[in-house]
Amino acid sequence: QVQLVESGGGLVQAGGSLRLSCAASGSIFSINRMGWYRQAPGKQRELVARISSGGNTNYADSVKGRFTISRDNAKNTVYLQMISLKPEDTAVYYCNTVSGLWSWGQGTQVTVSS
Repeated sequence: QVQLVESGGGLVQAGGSLRLSCAASGSIFSINRMGWYRQAPGKQRELVARISSGGNTNYADSVKGRFTISRDNAKNTVYLQMISLKPEDTAVYYCNTVSGLWSWGQGTQVTVSS
């Protein structure tokens, strides 16, 4: 079973930046489309960015132009660079395959203050 470990969250002011990392165990990482999800209090988990095994990316409208997803298959790691953060970006951020195939990690909390 693949394990996912997210890190890099924190408390930032609006307009600030953070870079999240997600390390996955297992050698099948490179063949999967990966995604970053977030879940705000009282809301459903939503997919905000995804990246194919070849590096093609897609973003939710709410983060387009501000978030950048990338991956390093050699390190079994996917990243999320976030700039121009807004209070509405406050959530717990998770990574997983686009289909949510693997068990969810603990996530990493991102809090953006106004």
